Amino acid sequence: MKKIFIITGEPSGDKLASKVIAELKKNNPNIKYLCVGGNHLNALGIKSIFDLKEITYIGFTSVLLNIFKIKSKIDKTVNEIIKFDPNILFSVDSPDFTLRVAEKIKKMNKNIKTIHYIAPQVWVWREGRVKKLKKFLDHVLLLFDFEKKYFKKENIPCTFIGHPLLEKVFDNKIDLTNILDKKKKIISLFAGSRISETSILLPILSQFVKMMNNKFNEYIFIFHATHNNKDLISDTIRNNHLDNTQVISDDKIKLQILLNSVFAVAKSGTISLEICNANVPSVIIYKVNFINFFIMKLLIKVRYANIINIINDKEVIPELLQSECNAKEIFNSVVYFLKNPELIKSQLETVNETLKSIKSKNSSSESAAKVLVNYL
Repeated sequence: MKKIFIITGEPSGDKLASKVIAELKKNNPNIKYLCVGGNHLNALGIKSIFDLKEITYIGFTSVLLNIFKIKSKIDKTVNEIIKFDPNILFSVDSPDFTLRVAEKIKKMNKNIKTIHYIAPQVWVWREGRVKKLKKFLDHVLLLFDFEKKYFKKENIPCTFIGHPLLEKVFDNKIDLTNILDKKKKIISLFAGSRISETSILLPILSQFVKMMNNKFNEYIFIFHATHNNKDLISDTIRNNHLDNTQVISDDKIKLQILLNSVFAVAKSGTISLEICNANVPSVIIYKVNFINFFIMKLLIKVRYANIINIINDKEVIPELLQSECNAKEIFNSVVYFLKNPELIKSQLETVNETLKSIKSKNSSSESAAKVLVNYL
């Protein structure tokens, strides 16, 4: 029996991996799986060797402070993979964890094929990493076509499969009348999937909601949560007496909420593409401690954090980072857009043109599954 070990490092990677494996299972039912994963892979009946929350860290200092825990998890993961003896190690995102494991595995057993999904953003920082990746990766699955040149230059097999967040068909409508007040306009809020980032952004977003409520009464605010952080967000909402604010963690309901939103405020990351694909105007926020930010500024070679802005080399979607990531700046930006519909129209037109240029013609999950099958 063929075997695949799937390794992820955070909820978003778990979700992406599950879509590929679900596709793979359709025509290949006799594959055995084991993983480091979360709720999405677990829902496919795939056992995880430990809870994903145990390795979800963010930022350079967090990694340093948890370095011994991370090393312990890497060692345990490597041991379990060697014991499982898979045909393929399928690593997804979270390179600080997943690629360290893949590198160790390749040294111990060259017969295990290593396929990595979501290439490290070498076009943002540390392009030199590609030479190192060549030593232990058999194939890289790319979200964006422009990434090919970085990997082909080093003769690393790679396939552009497109971004799964850009291929959703919005046809499974859910009745939201029991959840929402039809008279109110929805503003969607995204405080990140990791507890460490949510803890930083949640107080800021709560203060933003209070400022909006002091000036307007026609909005309701919906936090899009994960299973990991929904309790933290719910407690904060309750403690701040934000009566017109809710938390949603069900993916299908979250999608319908987003599609019905007039605006979104989101932590910088892949969620921004989902918001763009839903044709919802937005601003991006991000904040880490000073040391992390200083290190990032030294290493990063692009001017913007958001992929839409990077591609256009201008701030199509406002980025409120670090000192600008505060309730007042968010409030001012959101209100400015809401009061100027022509700005919203301009943002969405540029976003939609940009999305057309980076979308794949095929299903990314199907394309990824085909690559995995070729290595079995």
